Amino acid sequence: MKISFVIPVYNRPDEIVELLQSLVEQKKGYDFEVIVVEDGSSKPCKDDIARFGKEFPLAYHFKPNSGPGPSRNYGAQYATGDYIIVLDSDCILPPGYLEVVNKALEAGNIDAFGGPDRANPSFTVTQKAINYSMTSFLTTGGIRGGMKNVEKFHPRSFNMGVRTEAWRKLEGFADMRYGEDVDFSIRLKEAGYRVVLVPEAWVWHKRRNTIKSFYRQVFKFGTARIALYRRHPSTLKLVHLLPSTFAVGTILLVLAAPFTWGLSLIPLLLLALLLAADSFGRNKDLRVALLSVVTTFVQQFGYGLGFLSMCFGKKE
Repeated sequence: MKISFVIPVYNRPDEIVELLQSLVEQKKGYDFEVIVVEDGSSKPCKDDIARFGKEFPLAYHFKPNSGPGPSRNYGAQYATGDYIIVLDSDCILPPGYLEVVNKALEAGNIDAFGGPDRANPSFTVTQKAINYSMTSFLTTGGIRGGMKNVEKFHPRSFNMGVRTEAWRKLEGFADMRYGEDVDFSIRLKEAGYRVVLVPEAWVWHKRRNTIKSFYRQVFKFGTARIALYRRHPSTLKLVHLLPSTFAVGTILLVLAAPFTWGLSLIPLLLLALLLAADSFGRNKDLRVALLSVVTTFVQQFGYGLGFLSMCFGKKE
């Protein structure tokens, strides 16, 4: 079984070198190729990654900037494998990744799959806190990579595999700036393909490295949820409304504080303590635990406000 890794990259030469090095460190004997798509970067990675061509089949393509979805589609047209796996360039594969994926694909009739993400011990405090907010079951992030109910799980494009035949039949990612991976997952299921979570096929994912960039990202995720609803009305669930409810509720509690001698802030303080305690239990680092409170509030506000902006804004 041959796997084609398709990796779009935009101004991240150092990070994709780490990703390709993690492929070198996989157990030998697995058949795969790597297709790197440079999405109009001003800092190309071509020279940085050239040496990996001696380790495994490597193709490099440069194209005008169009975003990750079209770049993945661009790379997929050159794939010769039985499965296409798309990865974000800021991911790193653990040593047993290819072994786990190959066993899963050989064991069952899988048309598409996804895996979770984790924070590597070497990541910064901010990256670990953001990872907590995006993967904890105390936040909406818990949906992303830990849900075993196939009806609710949608593979995400940072770590997503699709049978090449299915990819080409459905023509890959739709022309959406955000939420294109969930849209693709929904279309795969609607077409009758088997989509599963492979919990052991996890990756280390650096994500954003500043609070500001993280807020911008989750705001866009919120707008994408409404765009997905307009394409697939049945997919909007109560859980998707929670961040907006949280954002509005938090604002109201803060505004009420002067009139309640601060008592209205007690629910927020209790939530902050719960988040800090849970994050500390996972990360064993007080700095990460405290910052996780900030990143979780940022996540909920960003997603919620993005969601509301699209509710009352123009259609896609």
